Amino acid sequence: MNKRDYYEVLGVEKNASESEIKSAFRKLAKKYHPDICKDPDGAEKFKEAQEAYVVLSDANERAKYDQFGHAAFSGGGASGGAGGYDFSGFDFSSIFDDLFGGNDFSSFGFGGMGGFGRKTGHRRRGNDLVYNLKIDFIDAAYGAKKDITIDVIDNCESCHGEGGFDKITCSTCGGSGVVQSETRTIIGTIMTKTQCRDCGGIGHTFKKSCSECRGKGKIKQRKTYTIEVPKGINTGEQIRMSGKGECGINGGPNGDLYIEFTVNNHPLFKREESDLYVELPVTVTDLVLGSVREMNTLDGRIEVKIPSGSQAGEILRVKGKGIANVHTGRPGDLYIVLKLILPTKLNKTQKELFNELKNTSLDDNEAFRRFEKLNK
Repeated sequence: MNKRDYYEVLGVEKNASESEIKSAFRKLAKKYHPDICKDPDGAEKFKEAQEAYVVLSDANERAKYDQFGHAAFSGGGASGGAGGYDFSGFDFSSIFDDLFGGNDFSSFGFGGMGGFGRKTGHRRRGNDLVYNLKIDFIDAAYGAKKDITIDVIDNCESCHGEGGFDKITCSTCGGSGVVQSETRTIIGTIMTKTQCRDCGGIGHTFKKSCSECRGKGKIKQRKTYTIEVPKGINTGEQIRMSGKGECGINGGPNGDLYIEFTVNNHPLFKREESDLYVELPVTVTDLVLGSVREMNTLDGRIEVKIPSGSQAGEILRVKGKGIANVHTGRPGDLYIVLKLILPTKLNKTQKELFNELKNTSLDDNEAFRRFEKLNK
């Protein structure tokens, strides 16, 4: 019988790394596992991939195969077939323990354990949850308390998360949660452990199923939590509420609830980390002659001194008038951008004054002198 090259089976190059071989087999296992694959030749492709992985994932066996090919395993026992590897008595469940870490396989579409030979009765941590909380700019600056309401999968209170009443040992698996079987194939006898279908892998059943949760042991509950908004929190930052996520499996710990914040914009202030920026409208005389202006900050009113000869767009710094750093508590600074506002309506006297300013010399201004020199 002709056997396909093991590298070809997994779809990897001959110099593939251990992680590439493992990744390739994971994909094939999820694609051709008998529990989900409906193709007539799916089972054979699954076994073929198993065989290739067992050889190529073992450094010694891979070295033999690279040197001699399938001939390296000829005469390897009754299950070796025509120049094949000896799989007699090999427990393939160990492969999946190594690849998938004993985790729940529902994320791979196998319906729980998916026949991979892992008992699902072990304790597992519940899923984490993320809640996006939108808050006002002022609440982020000063801190606040906010109530949120979310739906959480929690243990059923009626049956205490068991799913039923009057627990009895499963007669099919004897309480182990798994059923072992042997399959004779062209590559030998393969031992597989699959999840017990009668108890779902937990090792026991119940005389009476819980009507509240319909035997699931879990139920969706609406819960309200009070959130302490940290002073200085910013958009995209999170806080963790330990144990407020979904309930654990088989007595495992609850997951966590993560609150992710979105801070609304402020009509006046712009924020960069802990610093604040604000535009202060000023007149020509404010810039030329200088002035003192009053303005609001998040920390009360302050006086802003505009030096004479200031330029439009110039930035003044007021130390410590920004937002508190959420980690250190130290406040940032307030940066005031001088925004020149020109009048659109002038009376006769004002026009005359501006006409007198037409002849104002700017020769003492370096930027003006440089422009005039290059503009000749």
